[in-house]
Amino acid sequence: MYLHTEQRQQQGLSPRLQQAVRLLQLSSLDFAHEVQAAADSNPFLDTVDDEPTGEAVATPDLVVPEATHASALESTPLSTAAHDDEGDDARDSWQTAGPSDTPRSDDLDSSPMNRVAAETSLSEYLLRQLHVLPLSPRDMTLAEAIVESLDDDGYLRLADLGELIPVIELDPAVTLPELQIALKRVQSLEPAGVGARSVVECLLLQLDGIEDPQERELVRLLVSEKLESLAHKDVATLAKQVGRPVEAVAAACARIRRLDPRPGWRFGSADIRYITPDVIVKKVRNVWTVSLNPAIVPKVRLHRVYAEMFQRHQQAQHPELASQLREARWTLRNVEQRFATILGVAQAIVKRQHHFFDYGPLAMKPMGLKEIAEEVGVHESTVSRVTNNKYMATPSGVFELKYFFSRAMTATSGTAFSGTAIRGLIKDMIDNEKPGAPLSDAEITRQLAQQGFVVARRTVTKYRHLLNVDAVERRRAGA
Repeated sequence: MYLHTEQRQQQGLSPRLQQAVRLLQLSSLDFAHEVQAAADSNPFLDTVDDEPTGEAVATPDLVVPEATHASALESTPLSTAAHDDEGDDARDSWQTAGPSDTPRSDDLDSSPMNRVAAETSLSEYLLRQLHVLPLSPRDMTLAEAIVESLDDDGYLRLADLGELIPVIELDPAVTLPELQIALKRVQSLEPAGVGARSVVECLLLQLDGIEDPQERELVRLLVSEKLESLAHKDVATLAKQVGRPVEAVAAACARIRRLDPRPGWRFGSADIRYITPDVIVKKVRNVWTVSLNPAIVPKVRLHRVYAEMFQRHQQAQHPELASQLREARWTLRNVEQRFATILGVAQAIVKRQHHFFDYGPLAMKPMGLKEIAEEVGVHESTVSRVTNNKYMATPSGVFELKYFFSRAMTATSGTAFSGTAIRGLIKDMIDNEKPGAPLSDAEITRQLAQQGFVVARRTVTKYRHLLNVDAVERRRAGA
């Protein structure tokens, strides 16, 4: 064993460059939050409130046009606008208020938003029912633990009920029979079917609402043993399998369709995530052009007054302020570089895939990250980060930037085609298939081969799943 020293050079990412790489791969919403947080904590960053400014955050071709952000208050004095807004609010309140609830200036609850009914979540609805039951504190704690473990659909998504035992801290320790009793208690609440651990159990919990005992037992039999067969809608075959009249089985199937497989969906509001496109593609004078979406460009700038004051008093030692000024300038450069890279990558994509915008997915060309990286002058990893969680608005819809990348596949004629084009061709085949005679994956593979596209059947199956198309048996049964 011995020690020795040597010198060698290697590339490494500085902390600032690592931060720039992390910010580049963020979505527009997350990046806007990062910039806003930086502006809130840095006195040298100033937010722009839709008004003409002397300094922008990016180069002139990336700056949001002032006309786009024209505000209705620009031509109105601030005091007059505030007075008019107050008058409008008062008139609206006066028109909607009745004789007994006339808003007063000293009434703090006179806002119209305070009159909007609050949405009740599933857990709140169930806990209200539990709190009126004569339960001991221990039983109430167990039932509340079950309620808090339900998902938005009202299901208890646990592989084993015993997983809740270490979570509930009670003395003496909770036992599995106690949890089973608490689960039965929650399952007895409204809406019927809540607390189920599977779709079958959810539907079975709702059968108490069927008054006819014979129909109830038939529905129980179909749900318990023939749930998969119900999807084919073959009533005659089901009647033969269970040995019941066709009319009775048809009535039971209609009753099952009225059951709710997601009893918790009606409570609360769904978490809907909207997509804001980063770039917009339009055809101007028969040429496809790309522009940044002004809505995603953070409206921040360097606070000139504070920066000049700091420069004039540099003789005073303020290392914290100097560091914040450097961070502010770096943030603005990072914003500019981010959107310049996104715009350059989007322009390169549109340039290579302009046939897609003219003719649709069938005209999509195979394209890799390396091609765009060489054209833009960046590394492939940079293109990969730029295309992740970035969206392009086109006349045909909104697409993620990575949608335009696909590996090359070779036809029998020697020409290359992309997987996106094959998906579009498969979709056209399925849309144009004859009623009552849907195409199987093997038949689609054979027809593709006749057109010169050699694709494996498993690839056709994968593309069909990506298109959210059912298998041939289900399409035949639903015809």
